[in-house]
Amino acid sequence: MIEFVDVVALKPLPGFKLWLRFSNGREGVRDFADILAEGGEMVAPLRDEAFFSRVTLHRTVPAWPNGYEIDATNLHRELAEAGLLSAPVAAE
Repeated sequence: MIEFVDVVALKPLPGFKLWLRFSNGREGVRDFADILAEGGEMVAPLRDEAFFSRVTLHRTVPAWPNGYEIDATNLHRELAEAGLLSAPVAAE
């Protein structure tokens, strides 16, 4: 079953990585090396680390000034399948 989630916080990290927190409380770091290697017109500007770091949260998804966005649910699924998500932090 697919778990639909939103990104609620993000932070660009060195080396074309993003730290992400999802609406279910899980967190993880996504390395974008594979996406940058694929290339394409929308991805090409992201190869500049200064441009990559200009990522913002737009309607619950990571987005860049050139209009490139990446789906939150797919990000979550990829990180979960790779074992790269933390367990949700329990409320105190």
